[in-house]
Amino acid sequence: MRIDRRALLQGGAAIGMTALAPLPGWAKGHPDDAKIDAFVKANGFAGTILRAKAGKQVYVRNFGLANIATKAPVTTDTVYGIASISKFLTTVTILKLAEAGKVALDAPIATLLPGYRADTGAKVQLAHLLSNTSGIPNGFMPELKTEPDLVTRDIGTAESVRRFCSGDLIFEPGSKFDYLLTNWFIVVAIVETATGKPFQQAMREITLDPLGLAHTTAALGTENQPGSALSYRTVDPVVEWPNPRTPVMAASGGYFSNAADLLRAGHAVFDKGFVSPASLRALRTVRVAEQDYSLGGRVRTMTIAGKPVEAAWETGRTAGYRSLLAHRYDTQESIVLLNNTGISQKAIDLFADDLFGAAPRV
Repeated sequence: MRIDRRALLQGGAAIGMTALAPLPGWAKGHPDDAKIDAFVKANGFAGTILRAKAGKQVYVRNFGLANIATKAPVTTDTVYGIASISKFLTTVTILKLAEAGKVALDAPIATLLPGYRADTGAKVQLAHLLSNTSGIPNGFMPELKTEPDLVTRDIGTAESVRRFCSGDLIFEPGSKFDYLLTNWFIVVAIVETATGKPFQQAMREITLDPLGLAHTTAALGTENQPGSALSYRTVDPVVEWPNPRTPVMAASGGYFSNAADLLRAGHAVFDKGFVSPASLRALRTVRVAEQDYSLGGRVRTMTIAGKPVEAAWETGRTAGYRSLLAHRYDTQESIVLLNNTGISQKAIDLFADDLFGAAPRV
């Protein structure tokens, strides 16, 4: 079965391009229309584009199909794999636990995770895990080569930490950036130890439910979350892109969400005091300058109207899913982009720059 990309997008314009109501700010002829139309055409974009101010949606359009085979259009409630934006939500949960005195960002993981090896556990702090600077090795990928079903088989958190995250350090904690999911396996274990609950339950009770994120759920194994857009490697020909994941991968990239939920989360955390001032400072402090990386996400500095402007810059990429939650600290403007056709993450980032009116990156 072959599907013409242009026909797909035109079909999406007819049946899959909708506005999230109520949206009095959206109408044909909006200043962003030309930019958005050009971006969609150039990149074969299918998904959701949202702009907001102080948590209020001012412009939302949906493009294309959530399911090509059934011709199901993207709708208001369509959810997508948000990949590493899961790290942002996980970090918020850790910060809430820190505010409750159950963990500390500067605590060695040996004190937070009884039974972890004492020598390396005394050197690695919780903040090192959240900033991907721990030096913890990635023992998962080598074993995945010989046991492919590890990506879907649940061997439990404790066994995952023992098998994949307990080797000798590959560098001194804090000295380098290494974007490894094994950092987040240990984070899962720490959350479960601190709360006495399974990770997903703790996330639900501490962060997702209080924020009202009803559409944000970890979809694990080989199944997608109900109501989600399918992930595609190509649309011409149509090739689905599986996104298998085991429960211990939830913290680093296992969650699905939609644009409205991500907007709600960003506004509550960065503008409305969902976390304490100290926690907010931790989220806004860059720890790895060459990566713009803070805790669980990035802090971008753009040049807008000749002035430096900081923004939270949460991104995610897994299989055919691409996601962005960008939020200006000064004006409380947000941009959310969600895609299911595997376009370039760089293209999404540059497009968000353009929507914000930022000068080209150097």
